[in-house]
Amino acid sequence: MVQRWERLWAWLHTHEGKKIFRYSMVSVISTAVSTLVLILVYGVLHIWGEVASAVFANAVATFPSYWLNRSWAWGKSGRSRLTTEILPFWAMSAQGIAFSVVGAAVAKHISHKYQLSHFESSVVVVVLNLVSFGIFWVAKLLLFNRLFHHEEIEEFDEVLDLEEHSGQSSH
Repeated sequence: MVQRWERLWAWLHTHEGKKIFRYSMVSVISTAVSTLVLILVYGVLHIWGEVASAVFANAVATFPSYWLNRSWAWGKSGRSRLTTEILPFWAMSAQGIAFSVVGAAVAKHISHKYQLSHFESSVVVVVLNLVSFGIFWVAKLLLFNRLFHHEEIEEFDEVLDLEEHSGQSSH
């Protein structure tokens, strides 16, 4: 077990490991932005219902997510490319927002069915929004790495190969 953590720690200090860590941190930041906006517009200000609030919160979080992923996680600079970066990013983000709409609709249904207070409903909406973020995290990682990478993820493959070989030898 210690060897796995040592290999993971060493991999996190490689170029690709740092990139994946930064991507993870961007996800944390965009999730926090979305959650704060959702709490504000739905939970505190009661501006919209569950679905509209979730769409707005996730759309707001998409702007810093794009910029941070492109510049910090993947190290791209200069002008963004419409067809190879912006459109695929927003298409994937739109899918995530659509999925969050399903979560918000489920939250609305639960809130009405169980006659939850607005506070309880707000908690359900926020939790289901977080679940939506989690489900799309891996899918977006795979897409964004394809969009913004410069070379193949060889170091991560090596870590996985080491895991497979060590797992096979222990059986």
